[in-house]
Amino acid sequence: MTMLNSTIYSAFMISLTGMAFHRSHLLSALICLEGMMLSIYVGLTLWCTLTESMMLTLGPMMLLTLSACEASTGLAILVATTRTHGSDLMQNMNLLQC
Repeated sequence: MTMLNSTIYSAFMISLTGMAFHRSHLLSALICLEGMMLSIYVGLTLWCTLTESMMLTLGPMMLLTLSACEASTGLAILVATTRTHGSDLMQNMNLLQC
């Protein structure tokens, strides 16, 4: 395993453990999720570069597009939750309370 691959894997695992342990605020969960998506994007781009296949170059762009959609949806949910509940705590987002 090269140094670049281990860096990408460790960035993904750090974001995953951050998602597992820091679940109190929605903003911290969104940042960890964005870190996971960016490490997957970098890994996929590196893989496409190493294989030198033109068929695979659409994958990273699609992932980046879906990641941007995920981020905008997450921020919209964050704003709506903050306006209705007054904070971005994850415990406020129980569906039974609505």
